[in-house]
Amino acid sequence: MSPKQLLILSGKGGTGKTTIASAFIKLSQARAYADCDVDAPNLHITAGWTKVPTRTDYYGLPRAEIDPEVCIGCDLCRQHCRFGAILVDETYRVDPFACEGCGVCAFVCPHEAIVMVPHVDGELMLYADGKHVFSTAKLQMGSGTSGLLVTEVKKQMKEAAAKADLAIIDGSPGIGCPVIASLSGVDLVLVVAEPSVSGISDMERIIDTAAKFGVKTLVCVNKYDTNPGGASEIEEFCQSKQLPFLDRIPFDTEAINLVNQGLSVVDVNCKAGRAIRNVYEQTMDILFRQQEAE
Repeated sequence: MSPKQLLILSGKGGTGKTTIASAFIKLSQARAYADCDVDAPNLHITAGWTKVPTRTDYYGLPRAEIDPEVCIGCDLCRQHCRFGAILVDETYRVDPFACEGCGVCAFVCPHEAIVMVPHVDGELMLYADGKHVFSTAKLQMGSGTSGLLVTEVKKQMKEAAAKADLAIIDGSPGIGCPVIASLSGVDLVLVVAEPSVSGISDMERIIDTAAKFGVKTLVCVNKYDTNPGGASEIEEFCQSKQLPFLDRIPFDTEAINLVNQGLSVVDVNCKAGRAIRNVYEQTMDILFRQQEAE
C-alpha cells in the first residue's frame, strides 16, 4: 500500500514552507519524505543524513547534435527550429541550452546529419537507512524539464518506501511545472501563506491550481504579525472559499537562529514551534480522518 502523501506548498519563495516541512518530518518521525524543489533543494540541510546518497543521472529530453562531416549546409534545420537553437559560424552546430529536444531538425535534415542523443538534465539522490527514505534531486542549470524530474523524485520515494504510512513532500514555490507535477497523486495539500500583497496573490493562485486537481487544501499563515491585516485577509479568504484555516504562526527570531544551525524549529520550545505543532496536529487529524472516511 502506498503511503498517504502530504504536500506542503507556497505560492512564492521565502514563506517558510521548507521550515514547516522539516518540522512536520521531525514531529511525525516520517519514514518517507521528499524535496521536490529541484531547482534549489535545501531540505537536506535539516534532514540530518550522514550517509552518502545513491546518485543516479537523470536523462530528460534528448538534444540534437550535428555531424559537421555529413552536414551540407542546406540551412533547413535553422529555418525550421522554433527555438533558435541552430547556430552558424564556420559550421552548423546546436546550442544545447536553447535546444528543446523536439527533433524537428533531425526530421527535416535531408542527409541525416542530425541525431538526437541522450542528455543528462539532473541528478536524482536517494538517502535510505532501512528505516527512513529521503528522495531529492537537483536540476542541471539551463534544463527545462523540472516537472519531469519532480515526477521521478516522487516515484523514487514511493518505490523505496512502499510500506510507510505517511510521506511528506516539500514542494517548490510558484505554480509552474514542478508544482503541477508535485500535486499529481497527493492526498492533501497544506498551503503556507505570507501576509504580503504578493504572498496573498500567489496563495490564491496556488489554491486555484490545487482545486483543479481535486485535492483537499488547508491553509496556515506564517509570520502573521509582520502584517496582521494581511493575515486577517487570508483568513477571510479561506472562510469565503470554505477552506480550513489552521493557525497563525508568528515571526520568531529564535526560528531563524535554529534554521541557521541546521535545526528544526520544533527542536526547542519557541513560539513559532508551538504554533507549528498546532498546525501539524490539525493537519494529521484531517489527513487520517479523511483516510478513514475513504
